[in-house]
Amino acid sequence: MEKNTLGLLRIRVRRGHNLAVRDTLSSDPYVVVTMGNQKLKTRVVKNNCNPEWNDELTLSVTSFDTPITLTVYDKDTFTVDDKMGDADIDLKPYIECLKMGLKNLPEGCVVKRVQPTKQNCLSDESPCVWHDGKIVQDMSLRLRNVECGEVFVQIEWINLPGSNLFAGTDQFGVTN
Repeated sequence: MEKNTLGLLRIRVRRGHNLAVRDTLSSDPYVVVTMGNQKLKTRVVKNNCNPEWNDELTLSVTSFDTPITLTVYDKDTFTVDDKMGDADIDLKPYIECLKMGLKNLPEGCVVKRVQPTKQNCLSDESPCVWHDGKIVQDMSLRLRNVECGEVFVQIEWINLPGSNLFAGTDQFGVTN
């Protein structure tokens, strides 16, 4: 881990919906998440344009300005994998919620609702919610550069031990 790491971002890649067909009748999709020089990927789901991944990927965050891109591919055996669209994850609204330094909210309390705009890849309202003593954000991302498809993810910030970037709580929501 780099010494200037601010913290970790856990991305739960939950599922895809109405992904593009890239093989004869279906696709074998997987997701690659990139941030700077980090590149993480989910497992491949065979023959499914509505895959359930439920994979957790964790990125080391060194800057909130470094873009996070999610790209869906179709796994091919004998040829290069086909691209099935991409989307950016906009961290800024979520970081604004973390900076509020909230504590002890009721389970399920919505801290902020982020609306889809031309500047983000959201396909629906994206709530930042208090869950298990921390804030998480659920996103439905409309894929670009493809005829159809959405990917559903959840993001969650993890403070590093000794870090008080978002002062007041540790990764479990416990007051420092």
